[in-house]
Amino acid sequence: MFTGLIQALGRIKPLGGDKWQINCVGGDISAIMQDLAHGDSVAVDGVCLTVEDILQDGFIVTASPETLRKTILVDVNDSHYVNLETSLRVGSKVGGHFVMGHVDGVGQLVATLQTASSWEMTFTAPDAIARYLVPKGSIAINGISLTIADYQPEQNQFTVAVIPITYTETNLRYLTPGSPVNLEGDIIGKYVEKFTRLATKDSQYCVPTQEFITPAFLSENGYL
Repeated sequence: MFTGLIQALGRIKPLGGDKWQINCVGGDISAIMQDLAHGDSVAVDGVCLTVEDILQDGFIVTASPETLRKTILVDVNDSHYVNLETSLRVGSKVGGHFVMGHVDGVGQLVATLQTASSWEMTFTAPDAIARYLVPKGSIAINGISLTIADYQPEQNQFTVAVIPITYTETNLRYLTPGSPVNLEGDIIGKYVEKFTRLATKDSQYCVPTQEFITPAFLSENGYL
């Protein structure tokens, strides 16, 4: 589990097949490398990957076929910067939101507008992710925890306001219109959807002997 607060930037190098080399190149490299151990989890552009070998300034990982199918890793090259974050430790601050490192799909940058105090960035989202988008809700973009400022459901587009420190210390500043990004919806929204789903014969969540949590149940018990 991660928080979506990026610790450093890295360069990613395909080694052939399903192996990738990540070298830390920006930010507080020690935040990544100081206690890094074989078998640790690191979020690479929001993708949870397991460290197999440790280098002087980086590490080697393997990406599964499912990871390559659902993320932008398959299309990256040596010039691509990736956001890096080590896994959350018990007792650490959760400054962003709960990011699982399980990317739901790929979106694209539509436009970036610089304002007096931030950058307003608009992205597209596939249907599988758009269902979890709500104004003021959370989303992870390339592993970065961001708050949705506006959502346009007709176009499956959403806008986030990016503060200067986030823009300058992550790979968001390298994006141009059309750039693909990894997207992960809020895990809380996914569980809420599951437990409020009606139990029907066609539902994959149908458990005939179990009474499902419904909006009426939540209201009666003081949650709405």
